[in-house]
Amino acid sequence: MYYDLKYMSVPLPEDIIKLKNYGDFTGAEKMIEHLLAKEIPQALRKRLEIEQDIIRIVGINEYPFDFEEANKMMKEAFSNYQEQELTDLKETGKVDWLFIDGNVHFQRRFLMNLIKTQADYEARLLVKEDSEVDRLRKQELTQNIQLMKENGGRTVKIHLKASIQVKKEYERPGEKVRVYLPLPKSCKQASEIEILNTTPEATFIAPEEEAQRTVFFETTLEEDQVFSVEYSYINHVDYVELDPDKAIIEQPDFELSEQLPHIRFTPYLEQLLEEILAGETNPIKKARKIYDFITTKVNYSFMREYFTIDNISEYAAVNLKGDCGVQAILFITLCRMAKIPAKWQSGLYVSQYYTGCHDWAQFYVAPYGWIFADLSFGGGAKRAGDEERWNYYFGNLDIFRMPANSEIQTDFNPSKQFLRADPIDNQRGEFEYENQGLPYAYLDVKQELIKMEELVNK
Repeated sequence: MYYDLKYMSVPLPEDIIKLKNYGDFTGAEKMIEHLLAKEIPQALRKRLEIEQDIIRIVGINEYPFDFEEANKMMKEAFSNYQEQELTDLKETGKVDWLFIDGNVHFQRRFLMNLIKTQADYEARLLVKEDSEVDRLRKQELTQNIQLMKENGGRTVKIHLKASIQVKKEYERPGEKVRVYLPLPKSCKQASEIEILNTTPEATFIAPEEEAQRTVFFETTLEEDQVFSVEYSYINHVDYVELDPDKAIIEQPDFELSEQLPHIRFTPYLEQLLEEILAGETNPIKKARKIYDFITTKVNYSFMREYFTIDNISEYAAVNLKGDCGVQAILFITLCRMAKIPAKWQSGLYVSQYYTGCHDWAQFYVAPYGWIFADLSFGGGAKRAGDEERWNYYFGNLDIFRMPANSEIQTDFNPSKQFLRADPIDNQRGEFEYENQGLPYAYLDVKQELIKMEELVNK
């Protein structure tokens, strides 16, 4: 099956690696076509077929700005900018880049990433961002912690609308399309899920227990057509105060396996884990040591598309950077290696100040059962000097979530016909014509909070 991404663990032939590292994607594609025309092992064939799609995604779409363009963007964004700065940022790993035809190109969000992760560049912005919204978001999270601790938990009813539309220049009215949007799934914190409206009428709504739950549309595309879904659900989160003395040393043996290519127990991760744990045997303390390492050593960074990374967990541990999903996958991998059951959860962060994609993790410690860890929120709190919030996100979650996915790398119901824009996860939706799937660069995706109502804690 094509979507079995375990074949990304198969190494690429050396000549393809040479061409790809130089940025000769045309040459790499020709080499792949040459090899696919021969009799080669099936596993290598699958790997090369996947690599064809990675090459199509990673080039100009992900790294559109050459040095001259990037320098111009920096000069227009920051006060007292000197051209040498971009070279220094590249050489110190603070901006993401690669070669295209032997020339350096920068990742499409490199400027946003600098502003988010480097306080000195944020301070030098010529046009300041709205700091009031950021302040209100932090205030909201602080208030959530206070209420969770006071009441032992919180319950809210959330009403959301999500939509997806193909951009005008890629619109082909009169052609048949297949469209998917994520839905909340039944899980530890989400219940009483109601689908309130779909436009147009949905073809199929996946069961609530689906690992990556969606609403599916199959229809003939109309001009300027928007596909949307409105839904509501109850979100309930209990407050957990973890006590290592209550942990049972002998933990269950579920959710401990590898899931190639990204949850992979590599020699480097084995050595890293040994260093992190330093002989610790208590499962809560082991999980906390892993959490502390990621939230203090793995710096938050925007990422290129996950599909273009061979092994996400090792990428995070080697490069010491990654966004919410990359950090969560590293946490899950290291926990499983430490014999602590761990699994994925993702969907949306939902509040009146911001609604957008987010990923986090769950881990299991008896007698507490499944509990949460949000590595990027925890790391952000630690960087801001907020120890209470840092400690909170080890074991706890806030109420501002829409959980749509409980696994990575799993198929939709019904199955998608072409390569997904995101084969790892599903938070924005997917769109395909009869002859091709569309990347996110071709789509407009929106999520809108209609209403959030606090309920009496259950």
